[in-house]
Amino acid sequence: VQLVESGGGLVQPGGSQRLSCVASGSIFRGNVMGWYRQVPGNQRELVATMTTGGSTAIAPTVKGRFTISRDNAKNTVYLQMNSLKTEDTAVYYCYCGQNSSAYWGQGTQVTVSS
Repeated sequence: VQLVESGGGLVQPGGSQRLSCVASGSIFRGNVMGWYRQVPGNQRELVATMTTGGSTAIAPTVKGRFTISRDNAKNTVYLQMNSLKTEDTAVYYCYCGQNSSAYWGQGTQVTVSS
């Protein structure tokens, strides 16, 4: 499974940004896709995930500001980030979990700064 992220970059506080991740390879019908993020020196943390059936898990720190969605036909997951804060600055990693295996994208930097 290969995951390719797009989006990211520099955005001002209060702004919005959208991340996309396309999965290719052996994608099974039942999987979880989503996003984690990591700041240097800290552990990678959950941002949001969604199953193929639409069940979601969202970190309390982003709930109400970030929205996860996916297009199963395109094996693509999106993260719409609104009302961004400086503390959202991190490398965001796309994640796919299936058959007890975890796959990661290369990561995309999101920097929230004025």
